[in-house]
Amino acid sequence: MFILNTEIGMPAYAIGLLRDVDFNAEIIEYVSNIEDTMKPFGGRFLVHGTHAEIIEGTMNDDCVIIEFPSIDQAQQWYASPAYRKLIPLRTCNSKGAVFLVDGVSDNYSALSLVEKMAAST
Repeated sequence: MFILNTEIGMPAYAIGLLRDVDFNAEIIEYVSNIEDTMKPFGGRFLVHGTHAEIIEGTMNDDCVIIEFPSIDQAQQWYASPAYRKLIPLRTCNSKGAVFLVDGVSDNYSALSLVEKMAAST
């Protein structure tokens, strides 16, 4: 189920789950330049290259989480010429998934999702 967060000013996150990273000159170039591509869109690293402590299920990926002020800015960053130029440096040297997700406000409550779901049925 996909519920788009329609609240103005909500953060969004670009999340990368990467494995089998070949730490070579291309990955070094990617990592050296990614931050400059994020800055014009208000992006900042929250997690970068950390291996998760798995407490349920299985995962053997490194995790990257980048916060943006909004989903629009996250989408604009991913589609920007500066970042699009870097993507092959990552995809040719690692496996995994990258996705964008809406965040929630500081005063978010799980009950608000239940209320939205109930109102739409």
